Amino acid sequence: MSTTAVLLDQLDGDKAEDPVPTARLREWAAAGGRELRRAGLLRGAAQLGTVIWAGGLSWGAERGLSALDGAPYPAAAVVLPALLIGVGVALRAVLLAAGDAAAARGARSVRESLRGRLIETALPTRGPARTDLDDAALVQAVDGEVGELTDWLTDYLPARTTMLLGSGLTLAAIASRSWFVALLVLAATPLLPANLKVIGLGTQTAVRAQLASIRTHQARLLDHLRGLPTLVGLGAHDQAAASLARHDREVAGRTEKVLRIAFLSTAWVELLITGTLAVVATYCGLVLLDYLDLPVVPDHMSLSAALFVLVLVPAYFAPARDLASGYHARARATAAAGLLAEVLDAYRETVVPPVRRAARAAVPPGVCLEAVTVHHPGREAPALDKVSVYLAPGQCLAVTGPSGAGKSTLLAVAAGLYAPHSGRALHLLNRLPVPADPGRVAWVGQPAHLLPGTLRENLLLARPTADDHDLLDAVASLGFDDLLAALPQGLDTPLGERGTGLSSGQSQQLALVRALLRDAPVLCLDEPTAHLDPEAEQRVMSALRTLTRDRTVLLATHSPALLPLADHVLTLDHGRAR
Repeated sequence: MSTTAVLLDQLDGDKAEDPVPTARLREWAAAGGRELRRAGLLRGAAQLGTVIWAGGLSWGAERGLSALDGAPYPAAAVVLPALLIGVGVALRAVLLAAGDAAAARGARSVRESLRGRLIETALPTRGPARTDLDDAALVQAVDGEVGELTDWLTDYLPARTTMLLGSGLTLAAIASRSWFVALLVLAATPLLPANLKVIGLGTQTAVRAQLASIRTHQARLLDHLRGLPTLVGLGAHDQAAASLARHDREVAGRTEKVLRIAFLSTAWVELLITGTLAVVATYCGLVLLDYLDLPVVPDHMSLSAALFVLVLVPAYFAPARDLASGYHARARATAAAGLLAEVLDAYRETVVPPVRRAARAAVPPGVCLEAVTVHHPGREAPALDKVSVYLAPGQCLAVTGPSGAGKSTLLAVAAGLYAPHSGRALHLLNRLPVPADPGRVAWVGQPAHLLPGTLRENLLLARPTADDHDLLDAVASLGFDDLLAALPQGLDTPLGERGTGLSSGQSQQLALVRALLRDAPVLCLDEPTAHLDPEAEQRVMSALRTLTRDRTVLLATHSPALLPLADHVLTLDHGRAR
C-alpha cells in the first residue's frame, strides 16, 4: 500500500472539526504574543546567515578551482570565503539561539497565565473543596494539557512569521543568481499548504481522543489506588489489574495512531521538498553540461551560481518544513484546548472568583439568602432547594442536619464562594444589601488545610504583613500558648503535606488562629470540632467563644455541644430547611 493510501486510511472518519474556536487559542497566546513574534522575526532573520555562508561556499569553490590552474598558494584563495562562511554560520547560530530563547519566554508566560486561570477558577482558595470535581481531570489539565500547548507556541506560531521573512530572504537570494530556479521553487510552494490541510484532517481528532483517553485512564488509576485496600480485601485486585491493563493498551493504541499519522504526513512533506530539489539539481546539471537547449529557459550558469542555488533551495523550504512539523503541534494544542475549555467553562459557571479582602467595618454585616437553589453536576436532587436565611449582624446561626444535607454548600453560598443557580446571596452593610463577597469572610473547616512549609508560613497566609509578635499574640488570644511550647521549633516548625507532624487538634487550632489573623467580619465554621477527641474539642470550643465575638457567624455542625454558641438553629434535610 502506498504512503498516501496509508495516510488517508488513517485519516478516514476523523474529519470532524473541533468545537473550540481558534480564537480561544489566540486569546491564550496573547499573554506571550510579543516574545513569540520576536522569536519568528529572529528565526526568519537567521536565514540571512544561511545566505551569507552559502555565498561564501560558492565563492570559495569558484576561487579554489581557479587557483588550481597554476597559483603558487591555492589555499590562500579560499581564506576570505572561509571567513565569510564563518560569519554566516555564527550569525545564524546567534539569531536562532535568540529566537529559541524568546519563544521559550513567550511559551512560559502563556503556560503560567493559563495555569493561573485554571487554579483560580477550579481550586478553592477559601471554603470547602468542590466535591463534584474530577481530581485526575484537573491535574491533567493543569499539568499535561497545558504542557501540550508548548510545541504549538514555540514552533508553530513563530514558524508563520519565520516562513514569510526567512523564505522571502532566501527566495530573493536565489533569484539574484537564477530567476528560473526561483520560479521553480515558487511554483512548488503552493503544494505545501495543500499537504498541511491533508495532515490536519484527522490529526486533531486523533489527538483529542488520545488526550481524553489519557485523562480517563488516569482517573481510573486514581480510583483503583484509592480503593486498593477494598479491592485486596474482596480478592478483586487481579481483575482490577487486568482492567487497567486493557485500558493501558487502549491508550497505547491511540498514541500509536497519532504517531503513525505524524510520521507518514511528515514523510509526505519531505517527499515534496526532495522532489523539488531533484528538479532543481537536474536543471543545474543539464545547464552545466550544456545539455539544455529550450526556448526561454536559461541555458547558461556558472558553477558558483549552481552551487549557491542548490545550497539555498533546501534552506528555502526549511521554514515550511518547520511549519509542517508545527502543524502537528497545532493539532495537539487545539485538541488540548477543547479539554481545557471544558474545565474553565464548567467551573466558571458555578464558582465566583475570589476578590480582594474588604476593609473591616465597625459593625459586621448581616447575611441574607433569598430562595437559594444549588444543583451539583451529576446529581438529580438539588443540594439546596429554595432555602431562605436571614441572619442579623453579629449573630450566630448553627446549621445542622445529616451528612449530605447541604450544610457546607449553604455556608459556601453565604460566603460568596459559590454562586447559586437561582435566588440571591447577600451581605447587609448598614442594612444595604450587596452581593456576598468572599473578601469579608474567614473560613475554618475540618480538616484544616495546611500546606508544606513552616508553621509561620502557614499563619502568614491569613495576614502576610504580620510579624512574629502579631502571630504570638493571636495564638495567646485564643488560649493556645502551649501549642507552640509543644512544638520543637516554635514558629519555625516544619509541616509536611496536609499538616503532617501535627495532631488533628493542633491543626484545627492553627486554623482558628489563621481565622483570627484574617480579622474578617463574617466567620464560616464548617464542622470545626469534627474528629477531635473530647479534650481537643473543649479547647476549640473555648477558642470559638473568643473568635465569634463581634462577628457574624455561620456554623455547620453535628455536635450538640456547639449549639449553645448559636442565636438561631437551622436544620437541613436533603437541601430543604425544616
